[in-house]
Amino acid sequence: MKKFNFRKVLDGLTASSPGGSSSSSGSGGGSGAGGSSAHPGGTAGAAGTPREEVQETLTSDYFQICKTVRHGFPYLPTALAFDPVQKILAIGTRTGAIRILGRPGVDCYCQHESGAAVLQLQFLINEGALVSASADDALHLWNLRQKRPAILHSLKFNRERITYCHLPFQSKWLYVGTERGNTHIVNIESFILSGYVIMWNKAIELSTKTHPGPVVHLSDSPRDEGKLLIGYENGTVVFWDLRSKRADLRAYYDEAIHSVAWHHEGKQFMCSHSDGSLTLWNLKSPNRPFQTTIPHGKIQRDGKKTESCKPILKVEYKTCKNSEPFVIFSGGLSYDKACRRPSLTIMHGKAITVLEMDHPIVDFLTLCETPYPNEFQEPYAVVVLLEKDLIVVDLTQSNFPIFENPYPIDIHESPVTCTEYFADCPPDLIPVLYSVGAKHKKQGCSNKEWPISGGAWNLGAQTYPEIIITGHADGSVKFWDASAITLQMLYKLKTSKVFEKQKPGEGKATAEIVEEDPFAVQMMYWCPESRIFCVAGVSAYVIVYRFSKHEVNTEIASLEVRLQYEVEDIITPEPEIIPPFPDASSQLPSLKSLSGSTNTVACEGTMKDSIPCLSVKTRPVRMPPGYQADLVIQLVWVDGEPPQQITSLAVNSAYGLVAFGNCNGLAVVDFMQKTVLLSMGTLDLYGSSDPYQRQPRSPRKSKQFAADNFCMRGLSNFYPDLTKRIRTSYQSLTELSDSPVSLELERCKSPTSDHVNGHCTSPTSQSCSSGKRLSSADVSKANRRGPGRPPFRKAQSAACMEISLPVTTEENRENSFSRSRSSSVSSIDKDSKEAITALYFMESFARKNDSAVSPCLWVGTGLGMVLILSLNLPASDDLRQSEPVMVSPSGTVLTLKGAVLTFACLDCMGTLTHPPYEVWRDPHSADDGEKTRKRKLVMHSPSSSQDMGDHQFAVICSEKQAKVFSLPSQSCLYVHNITETSFLLRADVVTLCNSVCLACFCANGHIMTLSLPSLRPLLDMNYLPVTDMRIARTFCFSNEGQALYLSSPTEIQRLTYSQEMCDNLQDMLGDLFTPVETPEAQNRGFLKGLFGGSGQAFDREELFGEATAGKASRSLAQHIPGSGGIEGVRGAAGGVIGDLTRARIALDERGQKLGELDEKTASMMASAEAFSKHAHEVMLKYKDKKWYQF
Repeated sequence: MKKFNFRKVLDGLTASSPGGSSSSSGSGGGSGAGGSSAHPGGTAGAAGTPREEVQETLTSDYFQICKTVRHGFPYLPTALAFDPVQKILAIGTRTGAIRILGRPGVDCYCQHESGAAVLQLQFLINEGALVSASADDALHLWNLRQKRPAILHSLKFNRERITYCHLPFQSKWLYVGTERGNTHIVNIESFILSGYVIMWNKAIELSTKTHPGPVVHLSDSPRDEGKLLIGYENGTVVFWDLRSKRADLRAYYDEAIHSVAWHHEGKQFMCSHSDGSLTLWNLKSPNRPFQTTIPHGKIQRDGKKTESCKPILKVEYKTCKNSEPFVIFSGGLSYDKACRRPSLTIMHGKAITVLEMDHPIVDFLTLCETPYPNEFQEPYAVVVLLEKDLIVVDLTQSNFPIFENPYPIDIHESPVTCTEYFADCPPDLIPVLYSVGAKHKKQGCSNKEWPISGGAWNLGAQTYPEIIITGHADGSVKFWDASAITLQMLYKLKTSKVFEKQKPGEGKATAEIVEEDPFAVQMMYWCPESRIFCVAGVSAYVIVYRFSKHEVNTEIASLEVRLQYEVEDIITPEPEIIPPFPDASSQLPSLKSLSGSTNTVACEGTMKDSIPCLSVKTRPVRMPPGYQADLVIQLVWVDGEPPQQITSLAVNSAYGLVAFGNCNGLAVVDFMQKTVLLSMGTLDLYGSSDPYQRQPRSPRKSKQFAADNFCMRGLSNFYPDLTKRIRTSYQSLTELSDSPVSLELERCKSPTSDHVNGHCTSPTSQSCSSGKRLSSADVSKANRRGPGRPPFRKAQSAACMEISLPVTTEENRENSFSRSRSSSVSSIDKDSKEAITALYFMESFARKNDSAVSPCLWVGTGLGMVLILSLNLPASDDLRQSEPVMVSPSGTVLTLKGAVLTFACLDCMGTLTHPPYEVWRDPHSADDGEKTRKRKLVMHSPSSSQDMGDHQFAVICSEKQAKVFSLPSQSCLYVHNITETSFLLRADVVTLCNSVCLACFCANGHIMTLSLPSLRPLLDMNYLPVTDMRIARTFCFSNEGQALYLSSPTEIQRLTYSQEMCDNLQDMLGDLFTPVETPEAQNRGFLKGLFGGSGQAFDREELFGEATAGKASRSLAQHIPGSGGIEGVRGAAGGVIGDLTRARIALDERGQKLGELDEKTASMMASAEAFSKHAHEVMLKYKDKKWYQF
């Protein structure tokens, strides 16, 4: 049966009335599409003047989505490689990603389509190519001669598992060792297997009865390229003669081998073993090692045997011309020191240095002066890849200092909890922040240049300044310079410094609501123009910071706010009347959360009341230049109930006010006078305007209300509460929990411990349930949200008093992401809490009959209600410090569907009107004139002309729909139902190409943009499935088509939704490959050439080519052409760019072939010249001899 839509009927009835909404209800399926419509005869003001059409310049042609750059440390690294000529570094990860790093600014991310872990990486040195071996037993050849590397060829092994690869310098034949112990050979140019195979049973002695295990090492002899050293796991080493196809020698050791390293002369090699030993072998006497050491082993009591240690996972043996060789290895520590940190040991002569690391070592590489394995190696640095860090050690100094790392790889130093992105911010901010942050530099670093210096990078055409701010679990806030798709840390602020440190053992008795990370940053608000910065923390506090260039010693001002809404016991049907607006002086009623009060009693047995969660320092504090705490505002416990976490935050420097809300109500604080102006429960903000007509209640009587009260106004249908939930923790932000967890527990999510002392500590919960005390170990840690995020609830609001039709469970289920719903029928009925989800200070029309704009605070709630509060500020600046500011509800209530996310204001021309601000001045300037100077305010009046400034557009976006209202008439001009089956996670009004649009990110993965003010859909792309709460919590849009999110716990992914930036991206990216001449090999000398083996005469082509070795079995491996070569371009879409790419690749290939031809021609000419000379000498010798003299 076709559903009849009552909305259209209601729209028709209300179209003529002021404030009537218009909505063409689009189906808005999974795609997030909806409908928008306008009032044809909407009124623009009280006078009834016709609404002027705003000329909109943005069209869908302006929008396109693509990833730009990824910053941060590669998540879960597995492999490391370095090109010693190009000086670029590659890191492979467990998720199949490869990051290629060069000089600062050269940072490239590429991904294997299969997502299989990267086992090993090998550069084709100075060739602009990279070979990767992945866990799905495939080899891939990446072309690095383009800014975005692509795969040229792949080779998938079907019957064998790859364990080790080795590509000799300047060779086109790759040796591949397998789990079965066989060694295959791959032609790098064609990516086809050679018929030449070294089978394990041919390599070992016939008398050996056991399998030698997988191949763990392959390398050719530095002395003779025709000899291959094969290391097997069980301790067997085979020196294989490639020409005669037999083993020259075999060495056996009774401990498993982990790695092998050559001495550059090719007469000795060193092995590392599972018992912590290093063995040194001589090719002349392979029966036993001529030296065995356990570097970290102690000689046992009997004095005979050294104790065994942990395995040495890798060893490198590097020689120096003028000093002893370096032996560098990871692991090998003794077992008796269980608490010892992971270490890298450097043995240089008799000196042994142990470098302790903060994280486990994944891999390390020694950087040497020469790429040739048969020369003195002259090591100068060691790159150490740790699980969560990358460090480079300087070997040229005896104390082995580390290089200062220029990459932004410490984003995750403490887990990121929220992000903000400011594109096109004031240009003076970056140098100012850098100047105060420069003192944070690390001490004791090497004074040498960073050795990974390859590639080329230029600034590109995009020049506007960009700043990214990250908030962290330990309370730190980092400001990053993100201009021109780079990232560099400018300044770090530690917000925890305003609080006293908790003494050990006091945790149980204190008033903390979060056991772990009590200082975690939950929300940030920054005004770049006035440099006011505000932070909301997980322990229900707000800190206001001012910026100063001068150090100051001062006490920290603090305020305490009661923001709790109390009702107790069982439902009382009889209404008990309370005044709609209680007297401001009286204690406001507050609604008590439904958690078990028995668990909230402190150890002393007293009930916690009027105490904050943390203690602010009372003594004067030294504050260095930078951001200095101006005021700390803390929510306090009320009658044994903990304060609820903050869900919205806004600051205005011109008004001198900060506003914040949670699921209980709203607080407004004057940070200039340091006074609380308003602390009110959400329901009391409505007064008589409450659209729900909830039964009045006494502060102590009723605990829940009959559902009948809500059904009267069409609130009978709420979204079901029975879908999967995503739970995250800071430690493992990628884990998804599919286990069924009780609804009560799910509603009580906290960023750091979900359910503590039986209380709900969540920014998102509207109801809390009593329960036993759970520690943070019992429940996974969870989501923090950025400013203006809705509480994760799914109550359908009575938007414009629409009548709701039944919604089935199937219609409401998201495929990619399901929200932790905390407002089912029970939670609304029991608690009637309505979280404040969005706040916005603005010069606006507060009431319908206003003739001029005045300071206002726009308040959005989790039920889709929008309230406007009037702010009565002192008339003159002189009175601002003494006269009180008055905050009063205006009575204006607007409605939307779903929790309100964001506000914005446009003037009558459709231009974005910025909130007023105070121009920054240093609060601690030594200049007295500076102190007495008046505040300079920028008020941003809607328009210079009076007759054009008679109305403005208010843009309001909720998690379900966007609306544009005309003010002061409050008529709804445009509505767009963004999504029916999903919900928005983030919405921002942003500027692009000198125009303005609404950018939205939906939980079903769609990124959408809408024109303003008409709300026409301009872009809708299914781009990013929300597989993780981290994405939902950190996604944010900025101006000029920029956006970002945390793609992993350690990496920031930036993207653009601007077509112009997508087109210019190629110019902005760095070049990975730059033309560098390969250094010449040292002159080997006559005797070395004569007696040093026949390395030069070894022809791999002749040995491994098809003519000699034949073809490999087709079933062994399958060749897959990649998309990075000419084949991939042929398949790509046509057009000018495709043609250019094809031409470029063809030219590259032609140039390469011409180069090879030149070389061949030159060698043929040299050969011909030598032959001619030889023939001439023969002719001269025999010219005068007779025939019988020959």
